[in-house]
Amino acid sequence: MLNFDIILASASPRRKTILSQVDLDFTIEPSKINEDFSIDLHPRAFCEHWAREKAIDIAKGHSDKLVIGADTIVIINDKILGKPKSYKESFAMLKSLSGKTHQVLTGVSLIHLDLGIDFTFNEATDVSFYFLTDEEINKYIDKYKPYDKAGSYGIQDGFSVYVEKISGCFYNVMGFPISRFHKFYKAYMSNDTYQKQRILAGIQPIFEMDDTMKQQKEQEKEYLRQKSEYEKKIKEEQ
Repeated sequence: MLNFDIILASASPRRKTILSQVDLDFTIEPSKINEDFSIDLHPRAFCEHWAREKAIDIAKGHSDKLVIGADTIVIINDKILGKPKSYKESFAMLKSLSGKTHQVLTGVSLIHLDLGIDFTFNEATDVSFYFLTDEEINKYIDKYKPYDKAGSYGIQDGFSVYVEKISGCFYNVMGFPISRFHKFYKAYMSNDTYQKQRILAGIQPIFEMDDTMKQQKEQEKEYLRQKSEYEKKIKEEQ
């Protein structure tokens, strides 16, 4: 079994709380990397890119430690929403999400420079909101000041009453898909090479795809193409 000293490259109190639930010892050293929303990437590649950038930012000073970076975004009508910078932006974000279903994506990156670990994945959760009145939006912003949250809301706070349903990982919406992270973490800790390869490959059962699945598959191919080009660029720069 491998033993890692772990650093969480995030100042998020929610990520700290979630990661603490799996009884891992870790320290916190927030990355100073800020997302650039002008870069043209598929949303899945976008959150993976910035998760990895945050992890590498800290790993450069701690090559002997496993660094965990994460980045959470909200997608609505093909638009990426990050954290609101003002009351006006916060209101606009919640107004755009009201009565609709959006997707929350979190990229997670595991970097250990000395051991050559460089693994990044993403998790998606669909979230549906009830319709919100302007008064409800204003009251929520005034009370909770959600300026540190992607999409301008916290599913774990008072906004929970406006969440009609979710499909996927609840903790992913909070900012850290703990069950999927733990699966990959165990794979790297394992001495069972076959099991490690199987988990990291994300082996899925074979099934017939309907039209929706085929469309998602095509989108996934495009995402993988962009990711491959990005990784190639990183290697060329090193």
